[in-house]
Amino acid sequence: MALTGVDASDISAASMHCRFIMSTSLSTMIRLRAIQNRTRELFSEMNDLHYRLQFHPELSAAGWHLAHGHFYENYWLHEVIQQNDTLTADKSLLMSDSCPKAERGPRLEPLADAIKTIAQQQDANDLLLMEKVPPLSDHPLFADEYIENHIIQHYAQHYENICMIQHQVNIRNDRGNYQPQQPLQASPAQRNMAQIAAGEYLIGGEQPFAYDNELPQHKKQLEAFNIAITPVSNSEYLNFMQQDGYSRRELWSDAGWQWLQQHPVSHPQHWKQNQAQQWYGIDHQGAHDLGADDPVHGINYYEASAYASWVNARLPHEHEWEVAACLEQLSDTARVWEWCGNSFYAYENFRAFPGEKSSSDFNGEHKVLKGGSPHTRPEIKRASFRSFYLPHQRHILSGLRLAFD
Repeated sequence: MALTGVDASDISAASMHCRFIMSTSLSTMIRLRAIQNRTRELFSEMNDLHYRLQFHPELSAAGWHLAHGHFYENYWLHEVIQQNDTLTADKSLLMSDSCPKAERGPRLEPLADAIKTIAQQQDANDLLLMEKVPPLSDHPLFADEYIENHIIQHYAQHYENICMIQHQVNIRNDRGNYQPQQPLQASPAQRNMAQIAAGEYLIGGEQPFAYDNELPQHKKQLEAFNIAITPVSNSEYLNFMQQDGYSRRELWSDAGWQWLQQHPVSHPQHWKQNQAQQWYGIDHQGAHDLGADDPVHGINYYEASAYASWVNARLPHEHEWEVAACLEQLSDTARVWEWCGNSFYAYENFRAFPGEKSSSDFNGEHKVLKGGSPHTRPEIKRASFRSFYLPHQRHILSGLRLAFD
């Protein structure tokens, strides 16, 4: 059908204008809506007390993670981009550094009220993203849908934290009565290795998905190394325990041994033993059999390092892990967070973005973890993603994979 009375240049200009004011893409909106809904659904059967209680000293109350994730969404979409702090003026509770973890839960509004308010505001924010037009859409944080992806990934991280809290709830409530159908048996350490040649390899992520600590993408020269194809398993770790791994000083670093003397543990945090001395696991659903070949988790950096010493191996550097994963030489990369041997540090020419303090933990004290857990959302499952925790922390779903020189 012919168009009459319309100049071709007008059509071209109109087309360009439509592209210019295009709202957030449907695929990104679907991902945002999914993580918003999934996070709220974690509270569908939770009572108000459970929502407020702190079940581990290094985790906030579950409700704080819910409220903080939404506060963060409002902070970027309204306060930063639109200079409107109506929804975020009070930062005394929901900014990460504003309130001690132990004090957060009692200050939360009732669970039912929180869910209602958050759902309504998320609806409004989603509508804003679908209908944004200039000058709002001109804000540089909307370029390549950067801030939308940033918000999605932030939700994903707190989703996993809430799942970790549920592990702690079940650990506290377990009475030690579970009878595994197939009791865990120890097995020797395996040396199923992939050989990675020396060379120059690309390290780091790509925008708009990468966090600032994954940038800038750069090349690194690596020496040849061998890395285990699979993470250390439950049965292999039980062998370490049975061979007195927790009492042999020579296996532990000075810092690790000092931690162990102050915290005399002898097994992963997510393991328990019944009266028949049978080991079983605890997760977000409760007690379960420990699969012999499943990756061990619930150990800290010190424990992982001691195990590696026990088998005359080491923890891989994060660059080695990332390269091997990108070369598709590793299996089970999303079943457990894996401790790496290096401290968390800023890449050369690092630039904090989008906030000035968005990566303030380059203090040499944190260790890098790679991989993911069953609770890790797809939004942050990538080889370049850098999780980081203090070496004593073991409430996370963390295990290890071995490297060999």
